[in-house]
Amino acid sequence: MAPAVGIKRPAAQTITLPPPPSVRDALRSTIPSQPAEAPPAAERAPAAPAAAAEGFLCLEEVDGRRWSYVVDRGGAVKGRGRGGAAGPAGASVRAVPLQSPLPPAEEIMAFIRSYVVPEGFPDSVTPSYVPYMTWRALKHFFGGAMGVFTTRTLLSSVGVSQSKVTPGAIAINWILKDGAGRVGKMLFARQGKKFDYDLKQLRFSSDLLLEIGAGIELTTAAFPQFFLPMACVANVVKNVAAVTSTSTRAPIYKAYARGENIGDVTAKGESVGNIADLLGTGLSIFISKRNPSLVTSFAFLSCGYLLSSYQEVRSVVLNTLNRARFTVAVDSFIKTGHIPSLKEGNSQETIFNPPWRHEPVAIGSRFGEAFQEPASFVAIRPLFEDERYIVTYNPTKDKVYALLKDQAKSDDIIKAAFHAHVLLHFINASHARRLKQKQRQANPDRSDYGSLYSRNMDFLAHIAESCKIVSSSYGTFKKKAREQGWIMSESLLNPGKARLCGAKPL
Repeated sequence: MAPAVGIKRPAAQTITLPPPPSVRDALRSTIPSQPAEAPPAAERAPAAPAAAAEGFLCLEEVDGRRWSYVVDRGGAVKGRGRGGAAGPAGASVRAVPLQSPLPPAEEIMAFIRSYVVPEGFPDSVTPSYVPYMTWRALKHFFGGAMGVFTTRTLLSSVGVSQSKVTPGAIAINWILKDGAGRVGKMLFARQGKKFDYDLKQLRFSSDLLLEIGAGIELTTAAFPQFFLPMACVANVVKNVAAVTSTSTRAPIYKAYARGENIGDVTAKGESVGNIADLLGTGLSIFISKRNPSLVTSFAFLSCGYLLSSYQEVRSVVLNTLNRARFTVAVDSFIKTGHIPSLKEGNSQETIFNPPWRHEPVAIGSRFGEAFQEPASFVAIRPLFEDERYIVTYNPTKDKVYALLKDQAKSDDIIKAAFHAHVLLHFINASHARRLKQKQRQANPDRSDYGSLYSRNMDFLAHIAESCKIVSSSYGTFKKKAREQGWIMSESLLNPGKARLCGAKPL
């Protein structure tokens, strides 16, 4: 074993080293320095927006007038706002107009417009709205004036001014008069779709009936002993007119509304009528104190009322083709090859159709009305094998008939009406040539079967020619009508309910 050797160790030395880097310092050295985080929202005072600091908030425009909204600091005491921020205690918002105040006259006109003009006028209604409302206001003015004279006459005729008549008898007569009017209103409501497709004609006819009723009421002054029957008849007539006027009002207002504002257009239209009615009533009360002649007053007011009503109805522009406007469109297409515009077609429409007026075209008629002998039907039927209708002419009644088959759809009914007018054009041209050539008999024997047969055979060529024209031009007619903005619907042509069935009876 080796002997131990003594080794002398040096004295211990103390070495001071820097501390090892911490994890935070290591991360700071590797990650780029970030900007100092903003203090929490609760620790910093909210900075007011630049606009608010200056007192200005925003601009606003109402009906063409501009307003500036600012912070009103007048008389405010400094306090602590929300979040501890210093701000004006009780500060308010103040509206400052940027235009000078309107003159009193313009303020009055703006107030009146709010009652008689729809919102957004004139962009919210069609261009024909202004002439329609002008004539409507004038009509109601004359109507209000007429009402004063009729009411005064009725009260005098019923015996209000006579002490010998008891109040009970007067009340009973008046109630019976009103009750008869309500019955008439109820019975006339069965007209149904006529209020939709002939609304112009019915509207003017209702105003004509209204004046007839007013004339009967004024006549009671000459025959007070017949007050009850005459007043009942007058009230029935006037209530029938009221039903017609009310039923045709909504489609007319709908034609003027642009967008979903028919309620606003209706409300303003009725407001215009009421204002004009009040003005006419006031003027008539003033005039009636001078006891003018009833005949002269009635003649003047009735003429003014009917003239205004006629112009009012004529100014209505509808985009639907009823029988009258359909006739205008087809006649123009046959003669010129063009379809009239909405305004032109409505202006050429016949407004007043008296009951005795001859209608040259019938759609959806019964077989017995169109054919009075089997020969003409047998000769015509092959021409319409591929169609869902049959068109013929009855010389006895001087009328073109369009008979519909049971498979007829909406377009088939419109095509049948178009074909009927084309055939009518050929027949009228043939009649004109015969008159010029003086070849027609003065008094033909219409009861003779052979004569009828030969005359129907003469029109067979016209029917065959009309079939060729319709097959080549009906599509063009529909296309041009749509381009002009017309809407065609079979319901507006008011076809009859009769339909030809192909099956034989068992």
